Amino acid sequence: MSGNQIRIISIVLFCVIAIRSPKLYAQKIITPDSTATTFSKDTLGIDIGEVVVTGTRISKQIIDIPYPVTRIDYYNFKYDRKVGVGDVLSSVPGMFLQSRYGNHDVRISIRGFGSKSKSGIRGVRILLDNIPESEPDGQTRIEAIDFNSIGSIEIAKGNLSSMYTNAPGGVVNFINDINFNNSYVSQFNEFGSFGLQRIGFKAGIRTMNYGMLTTYSNHSYQGYREHNSEHWNIINTVVETTSSKNSSLKLLFYYVDGLIRLPGSLTKSEFENDPYQAEQRAIDRDTKRLSTKGRLGIRYNTRFGKKLNNEFELTTYATIKYFERTNKEYRIINRNGLGLRTRYINTSNLFGRKNELAIGADVLFQPARTEYYDNLNGKKSDQLLQLLNEKIFNNGFYISNNFEILKDKLFVLLTGRFDEISFKLQEETLPSRFDSRSFNAFVPKVALNYKLTKWISLYGSYGISYDSPAKNELESFDPSLLYNQDLKAQETKSFEIGIKGFVDNKNSYFFNRMQFEATFFKMNIDNEVVPYEIYGDVFFRNAAKTNRRGFELGTHIKLIEKLDFAFAYTFSDFIYNSYNALSIEIDSIGNINEIEKDFSGNIVPSVPRNNLYLSANYNQSIFKNIDGFVKVSYSGISGLWVDDANTDQTNGYKLLNSVIGLDMKFGKLNLLVSGGVNNIFDEIYVGFTNTNSAEGRYYEAGEPRSFFTTIKLGYKF
Repeated sequence: MSGNQIRIISIVLFCVIAIRSPKLYAQKIITPDSTATTFSKDTLGIDIGEVVVTGTRISKQIIDIPYPVTRIDYYNFKYDRKVGVGDVLSSVPGMFLQSRYGNHDVRISIRGFGSKSKSGIRGVRILLDNIPESEPDGQTRIEAIDFNSIGSIEIAKGNLSSMYTNAPGGVVNFINDINFNNSYVSQFNEFGSFGLQRIGFKAGIRTMNYGMLTTYSNHSYQGYREHNSEHWNIINTVVETTSSKNSSLKLLFYYVDGLIRLPGSLTKSEFENDPYQAEQRAIDRDTKRLSTKGRLGIRYNTRFGKKLNNEFELTTYATIKYFERTNKEYRIINRNGLGLRTRYINTSNLFGRKNELAIGADVLFQPARTEYYDNLNGKKSDQLLQLLNEKIFNNGFYISNNFEILKDKLFVLLTGRFDEISFKLQEETLPSRFDSRSFNAFVPKVALNYKLTKWISLYGSYGISYDSPAKNELESFDPSLLYNQDLKAQETKSFEIGIKGFVDNKNSYFFNRMQFEATFFKMNIDNEVVPYEIYGDVFFRNAAKTNRRGFELGTHIKLIEKLDFAFAYTFSDFIYNSYNALSIEIDSIGNINEIEKDFSGNIVPSVPRNNLYLSANYNQSIFKNIDGFVKVSYSGISGLWVDDANTDQTNGYKLLNSVIGLDMKFGKLNLLVSGGVNNIFDEIYVGFTNTNSAEGRYYEAGEPRSFFTTIKLGYKF
């Protein structure tokens, strides 16, 4: 059978199983956000009855959200290595992760958005405790994410631009672990290959009206490539208080400080000779980043009205960011920010039907001061070459209305958002110059959710996204300009249809529980923003029109008691419909040549056509107070094109990982010990593609075989 036939049959089978399943299972659990009904927690993992905020910005069960949403809780990855997002998010269908330098410069791609980002995360909105880690222009670095502090992760896939700024690919919300019942203290240690060491502590205090979480991590890693060491200190703190029966106040704080050395990208011949070497230029320049970041946020939430059917929330926050970066030049960046987020929700009956109305606003102002010096083998020169003062401002307003058309069956969600993003740049050194760019648009979306049963739903949506260029994308190749005046915003028309649900057949010994999700999507993109590189410097241009279509399928199945199976598959067919571009190439003697090329019909680079994840895990009570855990996972990734011209394609790769652990409880004392091996067969593969490099430096090696062990000792008061 062809691939298309297999995919169609898969959808039909899941629909038939879901509709014919004789029984559904649900159990009441009091959640932090509401008293909603959810599934009891076990190793099955992702439950569609869980309450999430990400996506609709209203506390809703996943089954009631008309697009694919996934929630991962700490118990799903408590035995695993917790260094980077690739360690915890690989099982999410539709998501592709490329780790460049450990947890730094991780490329998070959803449906191709973010797949060509050179630095940080692009096209996917990243939140920490519902506060943007993403800059006002959409660029994101995730140094502050500490997975020993994270309690849950919510992932909403697809076009979320009608609710969040610059989110054509979706939203990922990392939530600190403040929702606990008893006070505790724990100390964790993680050791592994290539000098991996993470040591820290975690403490939680819970009283009648107060809760506090504090986590500290010291992280060091020598890296599996030359010139690839990193050292970090991360502090996370959340304090919450219930000021009255229906009101709460939260204080959210983090601080992170560290250094990472960057090994650079390799040519194909260099990669084939030694994939773990560093680019010589990166060594000579001592290419590195020194980063200091901090954030303080205050959130007030209250419910009011006779039926408590009104909710108001206000979040204010301030950020500090200091960076030193060495490449061709030595840069020092001071970037601070002030932000505000507010929302109002009203739940009522309209024409005898349920209706949820939400309105909200987001404001973020971020001034920055950037100093440029000569880079003298990793040291800055004494002479200031250039001083730039920049102001980036983003304000947005959104409205959402979810209306019940057929009682308890059919719902329509209408959302829309207006955003304005402005850039102003002043050069204070000679020649003194000023430049500005501004982007604004209103983007709507309509979505339908039809519930076949209480726990199975069909959904579909159509929407528009407007993705403005990021600050680094606006840098001009023309030295007479501060901003690229030709670069336009990327616009996308997106459509999706899918089914998701939970089925339970308690009378069967095999396959007695299953959670599943299947989605087909199609997108047409105008003015897609793509990178190109000149002598290590990255610039961006618009590629005319791109057609993306694909299919995502994910399931968690309880095969037998204590044995669970997870499956995630993504098929991506991304083609440039029309793309006439100016290609800038360097000949053998170093001359820069401008050549007009037609890339129409080419495959979009840095996105695998096939992305498969499989895992099986087994839980068993060994003794009265000792539980054992074994997990084996497999990732199969097809080859990636390295540039728009499709001049080369990397080899596909297959990774096999395993972890084993013991969870021991002795009264109030808890000891967790686990260990594992990643890339068991030590496969050499390209883990990150440096897209559209003019020098052919496309290749960066993925992690070779590595070992790790975790020891966590906790005491509950």
